[in-house]
Amino acid sequence: MGQEAFKKFINPKKNSVVKEEIRQDKKKARKEKREYFDTKKAEEYKARQAKKGIVVKEKVERAPHPSSDSSKKSTTKNTAKVVGDKKQLTTEVVMPLNKFLAHCGVCSRRDAVTIITQGSVKVNGEVATEPGYKVQQTDEIIYNGKILFVTKNLVYILLNKPKDYITTTDDPQGRKTVLELIKQATVERVYPIGRLDRNTSGVLLLTNDGDLTQKLSHPSYEITKIYEVKLDKPLTKADFDKVLTGLTLEDGVVYVDSLAYSDPKDKSIIGIEIHSGRNRIVRRIFESMGYDVKGLDRVVYAGLTKKNVERSKWRYLSEKEIRVLKYMNESKRSAKKTKDAEPARGVAKPEAISDDKRKGKDYTDQEIAAALGEEILAQEKVKREREIKIPKPRKFKTHSEKKASKNNPIGKK
Repeated sequence: MGQEAFKKFINPKKNSVVKEEIRQDKKKARKEKREYFDTKKAEEYKARQAKKGIVVKEKVERAPHPSSDSSKKSTTKNTAKVVGDKKQLTTEVVMPLNKFLAHCGVCSRRDAVTIITQGSVKVNGEVATEPGYKVQQTDEIIYNGKILFVTKNLVYILLNKPKDYITTTDDPQGRKTVLELIKQATVERVYPIGRLDRNTSGVLLLTNDGDLTQKLSHPSYEITKIYEVKLDKPLTKADFDKVLTGLTLEDGVVYVDSLAYSDPKDKSIIGIEIHSGRNRIVRRIFESMGYDVKGLDRVVYAGLTKKNVERSKWRYLSEKEIRVLKYMNESKRSAKKTKDAEPARGVAKPEAISDDKRKGKDYTDQEIAAALGEEILAQEKVKREREIKIPKPRKFKTHSEKKASKNNPIGKK
């Protein structure tokens, strides 16, 4: 017998070595796939720019720094890039330049447009003036001589705001701002979500998460807010009913979600729940009816309360609270968007029904109601009609009558 039969027993590879080789092969395949799609995206971007008559300059690849280790790659969403002696972070997600500045904590997205148009931002060494420029993973963004990177440390702070503080990051008049109360909380640049008047106290959320700020500020999510209002005189029953039915202000009709007396003995203290984000909306509701608001305190914002947080104090949000905020009212918003975008399946539009009526075509009450946006009412009507069934009269009252009828030869052929 030759030695070939025993070769498989000589220096066999360990299972750990084999698994590591497979792992490295998969990693290499993923890298090649990612590079392929990055190249394809870049070519498509150049083609789109070429149609617009814009020439895209090729980015010169820089040699890696000697201190960097090419074998270590970050697998997170934010990838590490060594610039000089400091490790910076860039984003793998393509986003507009103004949004990139907001995510980096420079300023808000709206202020970023002004900064970019003024020529204060450089992209790959050249001045950028287009806020909508799509930032690529390989781009180098410089502002005020510093290379920007996406903020990795997201901070969420709940503040029990006192009076005489304004909700701005900087005030040219030198008034006190809410950022002075959270100096010890973080070194990151945070900004308040929404605004509270100078004389309004209560729950205020501050963060550097741009996506969450945009979500909670957008009216489509209908974020709930509850206020405690102190009036100069008791609120009458007639005015109470007016607020519930809806008031017409200078900027349109406003509706409240709920209204109640906070103290049954003192009807000048009112609790109001509202999701409208209009400026000074609560004060304007009562001032339009001749009341003077002596005090206004926000006790609930997006499900967050000031419980166990004293006035002028703050606390960090828990992971559960952050998770709830990020997915708040998502299902309601998506359902509303679907309902507004698509008509009821299998039901003609109101215009089509009116045209068909002129042609002499008849529709059922269910089809007309559904086409006019009353689909739920139509379904309930059909359901009630199905439930209410007229029973058929019984042919035989008893079993003996039925048996006698069978035995009776009369009428049988």
